[in-house]
Amino acid sequence: MTARPQNPDPSRPGRTKPSPTTDTPSKPKRGGSHGVRAARPLAADDRARLLAGAHHDPHGLLGAHPVRGGIAFRVLRPYAQAVTVLGEGLRAELHDEGDGLFSGVLPLSEVPAYSLLVTYDDNEIEAEDPYRFLPALGELDLHLIGEGRHEELWTALGARPMTHQGVPGTRFTVWAPNALGVRVTGDFCYWDGTAYPMRSLGSTGVWELFLPGVGDGALYKFDIARPDGSHTLRADPMARRTEVPPATASIVTESHHVWQDDLWMAARGDRPVHESPFSVYEVHLPSWRPRLTYRQLAEQLPAYVRDLGFTHVEFLPVAEHPFGGSWGYQVTGFYAPTARMGTPDDFRFLVDALHRAGIGVIVDWVPAHFPKDDWALAHFDGRTLYEHEDPTRSEHPDWGTLEFDYGRKEVRNFLVANATYWCEEFHIDGLRVDAVASMLYLDYSREAGEWSPNEHGGRENLDAVAFLQEMNATVYRRCPGVITIAEESTAWDGVTRATHHVGPGGFGGLGFGLKWNMGWMHDSLGYVSKEPVHRKYHHHEMTFSMVYAYSENYVLPISHDEVVHGKRALVSKMPGDWWQQRATHRAYLGFMWAHPGKQLLFMGQEFAQGAEWSETTGPDWWLLDPSYSAEPDHRGVRDLVRDLNTVYRDAPPLWQRDTDPGGFAWVAGDAAEDNVFAFLRHDASGAPLLAVSHFSPVVRHDYRLGVPDTVPAWAEVLNTDAARYGGGDIRNEDPLKPDSTPSHGQPVSIQLTLPPLATVWLRPV
Repeated sequence: MTARPQNPDPSRPGRTKPSPTTDTPSKPKRGGSHGVRAARPLAADDRARLLAGAHHDPHGLLGAHPVRGGIAFRVLRPYAQAVTVLGEGLRAELHDEGDGLFSGVLPLSEVPAYSLLVTYDDNEIEAEDPYRFLPALGELDLHLIGEGRHEELWTALGARPMTHQGVPGTRFTVWAPNALGVRVTGDFCYWDGTAYPMRSLGSTGVWELFLPGVGDGALYKFDIARPDGSHTLRADPMARRTEVPPATASIVTESHHVWQDDLWMAARGDRPVHESPFSVYEVHLPSWRPRLTYRQLAEQLPAYVRDLGFTHVEFLPVAEHPFGGSWGYQVTGFYAPTARMGTPDDFRFLVDALHRAGIGVIVDWVPAHFPKDDWALAHFDGRTLYEHEDPTRSEHPDWGTLEFDYGRKEVRNFLVANATYWCEEFHIDGLRVDAVASMLYLDYSREAGEWSPNEHGGRENLDAVAFLQEMNATVYRRCPGVITIAEESTAWDGVTRATHHVGPGGFGGLGFGLKWNMGWMHDSLGYVSKEPVHRKYHHHEMTFSMVYAYSENYVLPISHDEVVHGKRALVSKMPGDWWQQRATHRAYLGFMWAHPGKQLLFMGQEFAQGAEWSETTGPDWWLLDPSYSAEPDHRGVRDLVRDLNTVYRDAPPLWQRDTDPGGFAWVAGDAAEDNVFAFLRHDASGAPLLAVSHFSPVVRHDYRLGVPDTVPAWAEVLNTDAARYGGGDIRNEDPLKPDSTPSHGQPVSIQLTLPPLATVWLRPV
């Protein structure tokens, strides 16, 4: 046991008496034990377990209790020289039992209102006795926790500042059903938790202790006695604030943020996402502008995203994680925004600022796995708890992490409540769920013999399916206007189907709102990375997505995963010289924004950064410095992205019928020799937009395309070859009037000029 520090912090529990001076009260004189009888000694087993932090009911041993002949007081205060009970007309020093235990029986008829005067070798502290308080967690909370149905779990577990029985302090609660005992420790007791054992609240596995005087900003952890008697020091799984990594303590917190986004929150659910413009700027917050805080980001990010016209931002995981190189995908603090950039209220401030700028906020959410750090969730109370007890189900083969036990009701509750927590406490508008495929399949990244089939003999993880269905159903019920998005890389049937609609495989839908279209991403990037002369042999890679485009509700993702680890930045994937690379980059973005589905683009790709993304340096903003000679090239691409978003938002054909096959029609889907793709998009009223993408480095004059005979003339509304974007400015300046030549199954057609490596959008005049 470490030596007791000499200067207790007066902001922590108890109050350090001021040293004698000419203008402060004198230190109270110590009283004796007059009138205090010796209390009955603790049973040897109770005493040993209490001192070892392995007792389930410390409140039954400590505090004040009626006994024959009076009220017995017992206090555990290591390093104290004396403990005196104070009350109205009461001052009685307790007997020293050794090992920090002090006790005595006072001739009282009932337990009084009292406090403790604890005397150390150099000072005295007057403090409330934590063991005089009733449990601060209600029976309904315990019932819901026991059922695995507490949808506001963060209000019941963790550290919550409150006033209890008229006294301000913090209620600490933790789920640790396998523990022999749990103690609270922190900076308020010099990280020696001997004096603060928690009580077990029965079969729920929840432990509780109200600590008077502890408040916002206090650091803490839980000291858990494992089944084998050893101890482990753990961060709070429900911590809502943490220290800045690599420090690992949890921090007591309460929000003081006053939201100013009422208009946004009231209107966000007015129109379904599937029938709305939805273009997403994906951001890794710590590196977007390195070293900026949440509040500093709030001064820059909303203005930047609004200027570019994106409807949403998506943050790579913001939940606390110990290793920055994981980009947040190995989470240890599921309920705490990372402290690297500020406090939870600072993060609220950023979300608030984005909402007031008209921008929705999506966060990446990682319920698929968690790291093995010995201060976090792994074997939390000495046995498997959050992870599955079967090693073949708990060990993630790819990432060296642990998978959650989705079949355990308390674990499922922990995760479902976490999803709603981000939406309700931080006003998040969407959750993009990471690595869904790894959750759905028992044989994910496992060879034969390394996994066991489900009860029906299949490879589906039925527990994970049930969890995802419950999570989606709960979020959509509790949080109107929120969208959930699955990163799911397989052909699982019904990812975005309602949970109550059973598909051909016998499963209800997973209930997501949108799904990342990984097939489109892989195929289309494969096509544009080929030399133009070879693209005709890969034409189907650009058209195949329309075979399944309406099987789910899709997002087209050009995400962080595609511009790291040797995959090259988007513009650097393109073949040819610098002009051809930029032209293909622009043409590809034009094709992407016109294709059915929503769009997502990772930071840096909006201005054609040539280098791969690095989480340590972030985007190469210097490319946009006017003093850089090639700055116009990069600014031109960014100007295109702005115009893509602007025209897109003003063109209902591009988004109003994203999930309706009637909103799309090929004009030229088989022009492989020309490297041309032309299609129509229609809005709810039938109004069309014609999109033509040309992936050859030549100009094609008088290129004929069949069009509906209901449109008298067509005009360019966007051309990625425009000079302002860095192109050759080959454009169709005048409206294009159809002639009576049939083409592509249409009774009339137009002839237009196709710029090299460009996408052109046309709308009726």
